[in-house]
Amino acid sequence: MAELNKDLVALHYATSAQLSRTSVYFGSATVTALEKLQATLGVSQTGRLTLGQAVFEPTALRVTSVSALPGGSARPGQTVMQATSTARQVQVALDASQQTEVAVGDKVSITLPNNHTTSGVVSSVGTVATCPSSSGSGESGTSSAALGTDTCSSGSAGGSTPTITVGVTPSHPAVTGKWDQAPVQVGITTASVRGALVVPVTALLARSGGGYAVEVVAAGRTNHLVPVSLGLLDDADGLVAVTGSGLAAGQKVVVPAT
Repeated sequence: MAELNKDLVALHYATSAQLSRTSVYFGSATVTALEKLQATLGVSQTGRLTLGQAVFEPTALRVTSVSALPGGSARPGQTVMQATSTARQVQVALDASQQTEVAVGDKVSITLPNNHTTSGVVSSVGTVATCPSSSGSGESGTSSAALGTDTCSSGSAGGSTPTITVGVTPSHPAVTGKWDQAPVQVGITTASVRGALVVPVTALLARSGGGYAVEVVAAGRTNHLVPVSLGLLDDADGLVAVTGSGLAAGQKVVVPAT
């Protein structure tokens, strides 16, 4: 009863002064509010609500489509409407080969269509790999990966690879705007290290004997190469952690001209 009274007030068929949102009683105020609801729906104004006439969901939903007529009768098993959660959620189609690199709890940066960035956390990592739909009409659907390969069958998008769905929950939902749906860019932090010395990836020079070096700009003397060992790669910002004898924070390194 409390849910019914709360919803009748929320739908403006009664005021909070007329009907308490927390009331567990089916009183005259509830009857009056129900009659107003029934009048809006164009059904008999009985002021009564019989079993099966209403469905209460445990939380708020966002209705995406309605297939039933208001006030009409629903048959057993008939779809009345489709809905999604009102919680803000980001879905990422991640290359299936990278599944083991991502885990629930990983920190995420989300770049919105207006170029604002906000943070998030990986909330789920899919376990079923699927291929893009082979339909060119925008219809939903998936196709399977070709046996013995890590690519999708020829019936799907050419050259595509299987993907899994990764769910991301924004840390600050209100910052994500009011879009119902929108494309975003997601950067997932799969590992981190404190106090790392980093250089642009473009500063790396391949050595003839293997490995890499960076060209350090020396003040008042000739530039010199310093062999480096590579650490974590930040492919979002194009940086890589390096260690090498004589390297220190604040030194300048040579990068190709753009």
